[in-house]
Amino acid sequence: MKFRSITWGIIAVMMVIGALGIASTQTCTPQAISDSQFLMGTLVELRIFGSQKAMDAAFQHVQHLDQMMSRTLEGSQIYEINRQAGQDWVTVSTDTFQVIQTALQYAKLTDGLFDPTVAPLVDLWGIGTSHAHIPEAKALQDARALIDYRAVELDTKAKRVRLPSPGMGLDLGGIAKGYAADTTTKLLRSQGVKSGFLSLGGNVSVIGSKPDGSPWRIGIQDPFAPRGTHAAVLEVKDTSIVTSGPYERYFMRNNKRYHHILDPTTGFPVENGLASVSIVTPCSMTADALSTGVFLLGRERGLALLEELEGVEGLLITDDRHIYVTSGLQHQLKSLSEGFELHEAE
Repeated sequence: MKFRSITWGIIAVMMVIGALGIASTQTCTPQAISDSQFLMGTLVELRIFGSQKAMDAAFQHVQHLDQMMSRTLEGSQIYEINRQAGQDWVTVSTDTFQVIQTALQYAKLTDGLFDPTVAPLVDLWGIGTSHAHIPEAKALQDARALIDYRAVELDTKAKRVRLPSPGMGLDLGGIAKGYAADTTTKLLRSQGVKSGFLSLGGNVSVIGSKPDGSPWRIGIQDPFAPRGTHAAVLEVKDTSIVTSGPYERYFMRNNKRYHHILDPTTGFPVENGLASVSIVTPCSMTADALSTGVFLLGRERGLALLEELEGVEGLLITDDRHIYVTSGLQHQLKSLSEGFELHEAE
């Protein structure tokens, strides 16, 4: 089954907002305002049909979350938890506690493949930094020994967190942006925004529909082409789409790509035939965690998990340019670019 490629009005997931195709011929269409800032380690882009006050409040909120949940920002709550590993409890905000608690739930759901205690392995590889390298076997073994989501200690009543062993570390990079998208969307709605588009890197959330009532058209990045090239197009309203793939953060050694999606069971970047995973669900935090978790699970196990979850859909692209979609997403798939072959989830 193939679809004719449609290019008008496409919003590429990797932050191509210029071709939104939102303008209406009706004179009553509200005015769109747009802005962007670099926060949470990525470019945060906002396009809303609302006030500048709402826009400013949204960016201030994302910045506030970044200051609490950044792993590398000295003084953040996650930084302090990691610094106190093997020592003391750290009291955190309700926001941070909720994200950690939810991350541990998705770790359990994915049999530990999505694990927020992966920080020692992330630090060891250094992918995305100037010191990216292939670690020695002994260093990998030592880092893997520190990864265990089940060891994280939570004090629900006092909102305290503790890592029991020195060297352990939390990394919320696979879920915090989703939480930021969810809470920012809620904030914008409280400010009267009924139509809007929010992008935090590969995390996209849309508020309502376009002002003319038509659905948003979201392009799924082609993992084999330059940024802004789409492999498929979805029509959505009031939902979130989060994509994970190895094509953005990686380094090359001896003609081999080493990317940032690390398998805690091997210590190496996962290699399972997947080129990207996109999760579609109203909760962006769910989509964020599952985009990485499903990527690590692989095509068969990942699709099986998605079919079990209510209100959660997925689109998986394999290295051989096959696209697999869950049953509930098929009616929202409106275009497939040339060179890709569509398959329904088995």
